[in-house]
Amino acid sequence: MKNRVKELRYKRKITQEELAELIGISRQAINAIEKEKFDPSLPTAFKLSELFKISIEELFIFKSLYY
Repeated sequence: MKNRVKELRYKRKITQEELAELIGISRQAINAIEKEKFDPSLPTAFKLSELFKISIEELFIFKSLYY
């Protein structure tokens, strides 16, 4: 799933390691999310959206199979 994690992390001037520590996951997981190789769990998605102060829909771009 496409996302804006890397873009928003750069805007806040934090490293992958710092972001990982803030939301309680590994740096490798952040890297995989940013490279769109891994979709985060719902609790992680909520933590990211809360941290960046945007909705989950603004953070993650979902492409429906029906459109």
